[in-house]
Amino acid sequence: MLIAIDGPAGAGKSTVARAVADSLGFTYLDSGAMYRCLALAALEQGTDLDDGRALGELARSLRVEMRGDRVALDGRDVSGAIREAGVSEASSRVSVHPEVREAMVGLQRHAIDTGRYVAEGRDIGTVVSPEAPLKIFLTASEEERARRRAEQSGDDPAAVLTAQRERDARDEGREHGALRPAADAVMLDTTALSLIEVVDRIVGLARQRGLA
Repeated sequence: MLIAIDGPAGAGKSTVARAVADSLGFTYLDSGAMYRCLALAALEQGTDLDDGRALGELARSLRVEMRGDRVALDGRDVSGAIREAGVSEASSRVSVHPEVREAMVGLQRHAIDTGRYVAEGRDIGTVVSPEAPLKIFLTASEEERARRRAEQSGDDPAAVLTAQRERDARDEGREHGALRPAADAVMLDTTALSLIEVVDRIVGLARQRGLA
Protein backbone atom coordinates (compact mmCIF):
# COMPACT_ATOMS: atom_id res chain seq x y z
CA MET A 1 0.00 0.00 0.00
CA LEU A 2 1.28 3.45 -0.83
CA ILE A 3 0.46 7.08 -0.23
CA ALA A 4 2.29 9.08 -2.90
CA ILE A 5 3.34 12.67 -2.21
CA ASP A 6 4.83 14.58 -5.13
CA GLY A 7 5.71 18.21 -5.71
CA PRO A 8 8.52 20.68 -6.40
CA ALA A 9 11.49 21.43 -4.14
CA GLY A 10 10.58 23.40 -1.04
CA ALA A 11 6.90 22.42 -0.97
CA GLY A 12 7.45 20.53 2.28
CA LYS A 13 7.27 16.97 0.90
CA SER A 14 9.88 15.38 3.17
CA THR A 15 8.63 16.91 6.41
CA VAL A 16 5.01 16.19 5.57
CA ALA A 17 5.66 12.63 4.39
CA ARG A 18 7.58 11.78 7.57
CA ALA A 19 4.80 13.17 9.75
CA VAL A 20 2.06 11.40 7.81
CA ALA A 21 3.96 8.10 8.00
CA ASP A 22 4.37 8.53 11.75
CA SER A 23 0.69 9.33 12.21
CA LEU A 24 -0.49 6.30 10.25
CA GLY A 25 2.18 3.83 11.30
CA PHE A 26 3.51 3.60 7.74
CA THR A 27 7.16 3.59 6.62
CA TYR A 28 8.59 6.77 5.11
CA LEU A 29 10.38 6.44 1.75
CA ASP A 30 12.47 9.44 0.68
CA SER A 31 13.00 8.92 -3.06
CA GLY A 32 14.90 12.19 -3.32
CA ALA A 33 17.52 10.87 -0.91
CA MET A 34 18.15 7.98 -3.28
CA TYR A 35 18.96 10.35 -6.14
CA ARG A 36 21.10 12.45 -3.80
CA CYS A 37 23.05 9.34 -2.83
CA LEU A 38 23.70 8.63 -6.49
CA ALA A 39 24.79 12.23 -7.04
CA LEU A 40 27.15 12.07 -4.06
CA ALA A 41 28.66 8.79 -5.26
CA ALA A 42 29.09 10.19 -8.77
CA LEU A 43 30.86 13.30 -7.46
CA GLU A 44 33.12 11.27 -5.20
CA GLN A 45 34.02 8.81 -7.95
CA GLY A 46 34.39 11.42 -10.66
CA THR A 47 31.59 9.99 -12.81
CA ASP A 48 30.47 12.33 -15.60
CA LEU A 49 27.08 13.75 -14.61
CA ASP A 50 26.10 13.82 -18.27
CA ASP A 51 26.91 10.13 -18.89
CA GLY A 52 23.56 8.41 -18.44
CA ARG A 53 24.87 4.89 -19.05
CA ALA A 54 27.64 5.18 -16.47
CA LEU A 55 25.28 6.74 -13.95
CA GLY A 56 22.72 4.01 -14.49
CA GLU A 57 25.34 1.35 -13.81
CA LEU A 58 26.47 3.22 -10.72
CA ALA A 59 22.88 3.51 -9.48
CA ARG A 60 22.36 -0.24 -9.74
CA SER A 61 25.52 -0.87 -7.72
CA LEU A 62 24.60 1.32 -4.74
CA ARG A 63 23.16 0.14 -1.44
CA VAL A 64 20.95 2.84 0.07
CA GLU A 65 19.40 2.33 3.50
CA MET A 66 17.02 4.65 5.34
CA ARG A 67 16.87 4.46 9.09
CA GLY A 68 14.48 7.05 10.43
CA ASP A 69 16.03 10.43 9.62
CA ARG A 70 19.39 8.87 8.73
CA VAL A 71 20.50 7.78 5.28
CA ALA A 72 23.32 5.32 4.69
CA LEU A 73 25.16 4.83 1.41
CA ASP A 74 27.00 1.52 1.18
CA GLY A 75 27.02 1.40 4.98
CA ARG A 76 28.22 4.99 5.49
CA ASP A 77 26.06 7.67 7.09
CA VAL A 78 25.63 10.41 4.47
CA SER A 79 22.61 12.17 5.99
CA GLY A 80 24.38 15.54 6.06
CA ALA A 81 26.52 15.14 2.95
CA ILE A 82 23.57 14.55 0.61
CA ARG A 83 21.94 17.83 1.69
CA GLU A 84 24.89 20.02 0.65
CA ALA A 85 24.23 22.50 -2.15
CA GLY A 86 26.61 20.88 -4.63
CA VAL A 87 25.00 17.49 -4.17
CA SER A 88 21.51 18.99 -4.54
CA GLU A 89 22.54 20.53 -7.87
CA ALA A 90 24.13 17.29 -9.04
CA SER A 91 21.06 15.33 -8.00
CA SER A 92 18.88 17.40 -10.30
CA ARG A 93 21.31 16.77 -13.15
CA VAL A 94 21.64 13.01 -12.75
CA SER A 95 17.88 12.52 -12.43
CA VAL A 96 17.21 13.57 -16.04
CA HIS A 97 18.83 10.44 -17.50
CA PRO A 98 16.43 7.62 -18.45
CA GLU A 99 18.99 5.00 -17.38
CA VAL A 100 19.06 6.52 -13.90
CA ARG A 101 15.29 6.84 -13.70
CA GLU A 102 14.85 3.20 -14.71
CA ALA A 103 17.29 1.98 -12.06
CA MET A 104 15.79 4.13 -9.31
CA VAL A 105 12.19 3.34 -10.17
CA GLY A 106 13.03 -0.35 -9.91
CA LEU A 107 14.55 0.12 -6.46
CA GLN A 108 11.59 2.20 -5.29
CA ARG A 109 8.99 -0.26 -6.57
CA HIS A 110 10.78 -3.12 -4.86
CA ALA A 111 10.69 -1.26 -1.55
CA ILE A 112 7.05 -0.23 -1.92
CA ASP A 113 5.96 -3.80 -2.66
CA THR A 114 7.21 -4.96 0.75
CA GLY A 115 4.92 -2.95 3.04
CA ARG A 116 2.90 0.18 3.74
CA TYR A 117 4.73 3.32 2.68
CA VAL A 118 4.40 7.06 2.41
CA ALA A 119 6.71 7.89 -0.49
CA GLU A 120 7.63 11.38 -1.63
CA GLY A 121 9.32 12.61 -4.76
CA ARG A 122 8.52 14.11 -8.13
CA ASP A 123 7.08 11.17 -10.05
CA ILE A 124 5.83 8.72 -7.42
CA GLY A 125 2.19 9.03 -8.43
CA THR A 126 2.83 9.30 -12.17
CA VAL A 127 5.65 6.79 -12.84
CA VAL A 128 6.73 4.79 -9.79
CA SER A 129 3.26 3.83 -8.54
CA PRO A 130 0.44 5.23 -10.71
CA GLU A 131 -1.94 2.76 -9.03
CA ALA A 132 -1.38 4.28 -5.56
CA PRO A 133 -4.76 4.64 -3.80
CA LEU A 134 -3.95 8.16 -2.58
CA LYS A 135 -1.86 10.67 -4.48
CA ILE A 136 -1.07 14.14 -3.14
CA PHE A 137 0.62 16.93 -5.08
CA LEU A 138 2.09 19.50 -2.68
CA THR A 139 2.93 22.95 -3.92
CA ALA A 140 3.57 26.47 -2.59
CA SER A 141 4.49 29.85 -4.05
CA GLU A 142 8.03 29.92 -5.39
CA GLU A 143 8.94 32.68 -2.95
CA GLU A 144 7.74 30.63 0.01
CA ARG A 145 9.54 27.54 -1.23
CA ALA A 146 12.78 29.49 -1.61
CA ARG A 147 12.37 31.02 1.84
CA ARG A 148 11.97 27.61 3.42
CA ARG A 149 15.02 26.18 1.69
CA ALA A 150 17.13 29.22 2.54
CA GLU A 151 16.06 28.97 6.18
CA GLN A 152 17.04 25.32 6.19
CA SER A 153 20.39 25.74 4.42
CA GLY A 154 21.44 29.20 5.61
CA ASP A 155 22.03 30.32 2.01
CA ASP A 156 21.03 33.68 0.51
CA PRO A 157 17.30 33.60 -0.33
CA ALA A 158 17.81 35.33 -3.68
CA ALA A 159 20.43 32.78 -4.71
CA VAL A 160 18.20 29.94 -3.57
CA LEU A 161 15.30 31.33 -5.61
CA THR A 162 17.46 31.54 -8.75
CA ALA A 163 18.73 27.97 -8.33
CA GLN A 164 15.21 26.78 -7.56
CA ARG A 165 13.83 28.25 -10.77
CA GLU A 166 16.54 26.49 -12.76
CA ARG A 167 15.79 23.20 -11.02
CA ASP A 168 12.05 23.59 -11.53
CA ALA A 169 12.64 24.12 -15.25
CA ARG A 170 14.75 20.97 -15.46
CA ASP A 171 12.30 18.89 -13.44
CA GLU A 172 9.29 20.05 -15.45
CA GLY A 173 11.00 19.76 -18.83
CA ARG A 174 12.81 16.44 -18.57
CA GLU A 175 11.71 13.72 -20.99
CA HIS A 176 11.37 10.94 -18.42
CA GLY A 177 9.51 11.33 -15.12
CA ALA A 178 8.74 15.03 -15.56
CA LEU A 179 7.36 16.88 -12.56
CA ARG A 180 3.58 17.06 -12.94
CA PRO A 181 0.56 16.08 -10.86
CA ALA A 182 -1.14 12.78 -11.58
CA ALA A 183 -4.58 13.18 -13.11
CA ASP A 184 -6.21 11.91 -9.92
CA ALA A 185 -3.89 13.64 -7.45
CA VAL A 186 -5.27 15.85 -4.70
CA MET A 187 -3.69 19.31 -5.09
CA LEU A 188 -2.61 20.89 -1.81
CA ASP A 189 -1.07 24.36 -1.63
CA THR A 190 0.99 24.62 1.57
CA THR A 191 1.93 28.31 1.28
CA ALA A 192 -0.32 29.48 4.12
CA LEU A 193 -0.73 26.18 5.96
CA SER A 194 1.08 24.91 9.03
CA LEU A 195 2.66 21.46 9.07
CA ILE A 196 -0.07 20.20 11.38
CA GLU A 197 -2.80 21.45 9.04
CA VAL A 198 -1.22 19.77 6.01
CA VAL A 199 -0.66 16.48 7.83
CA ASP A 200 -4.19 16.47 9.24
CA ARG A 201 -5.67 16.92 5.77
CA ILE A 202 -3.67 14.04 4.29
CA VAL A 203 -4.30 11.73 7.23
CA GLY A 204 -8.00 12.57 6.96
CA LEU A 205 -8.01 11.66 3.27
CA ALA A 206 -6.22 8.38 4.01
CA ARG A 207 -8.84 7.46 6.59
CA GLN A 208 -11.70 8.46 4.28
CA ARG A 209 -10.33 6.06 1.69
CA GLY A 210 -9.95 3.23 4.17
CA LEU A 211 -6.16 3.22 4.10
CA ALA A 212 -5.78 3.50 7.89
